[in-house]
Amino acid sequence: MDAMLTVLAALWGAAAGLLVPRAAHRFSVEPDEAWRDTCPAGHPLTGIARGWLGSTRCPACAAAPVPVAAATGPGTPDDSAPPDSTHPDPEPPAPTYPARYAPGTLVPVVTALSCAALAAATGARPELAVWLLLAPVGVLLATIDRRVHRLPDPLTLPAAGAVTVLLGAAALLPEHGGSWLSGLLGGAALGGFYFLLFLINPNGMGFGDVKLALSLGVALGWYGWAVLFAGGFAGFLLGAAYGFGLMVLRRAGRRTGIPFGPFMITGALLGILLGALAA
Repeated sequence: MDAMLTVLAALWGAAAGLLVPRAAHRFSVEPDEAWRDTCPAGHPLTGIARGWLGSTRCPACAAAPVPVAAATGPGTPDDSAPPDSTHPDPEPPAPTYPARYAPGTLVPVVTALSCAALAAATGARPELAVWLLLAPVGVLLATIDRRVHRLPDPLTLPAAGAVTVLLGAAALLPEHGGSWLSGLLGGAALGGFYFLLFLINPNGMGFGDVKLALSLGVALGWYGWAVLFAGGFAGFLLGAAYGFGLMVLRRAGRRTGIPFGPFMITGALLGILLGALAA
């Protein structure tokens, strides 16, 4: 039963992960820019939910002919020939773009592995449905933050509300492994802690991280204060190790900003796995 549940969770994660790259492409913009609605070549994105759901392969780019550079041969002018003023230089060919505008393999694999691990650790308890629904959202947020150092409000705020409501529903079902009240207190505690860090150093901690901490705190707090501390500390530890590694490789300085969302989410995943196994 547990093995079948893990396999089904992995299949769900792979299917949901296939939809993440398109949404990540659309959300990965600077704060003053509108959400993307075209591929890099300018073709409109079409599909389910007004183009938010779909593959990362642009049919228009795939069907566009690729210009072929002229080969140098007999009768063909080369760079050593003097320029001919009567024949102006030809215009450079229009830039071409690959049909696939976003990676389409890594994200589904990561989502599938995350869902499988959550299913294996949680088992057939009610909160597993909540973890499986939120895992693709976490991968999406981590992908966006890694690209543009941004955690969009249309994702962080609904995620905080969704995890609160869904875990509240899970608490009403038998054989659940956590506490909804503990989750609410955990969300307030972790969100308040990140808000304090934001007030102390706004340049080092974005407000998007504060909003993300609300949902992660509720999820971690579901399994108790020890799991909340472990998951929150793991995020800081992973982020510090990444930053230190960049400094060792001389790819970053002490004031270089790094996307902290992926480490917060990874730490929360580790904490939830720990709490699920201990529950």
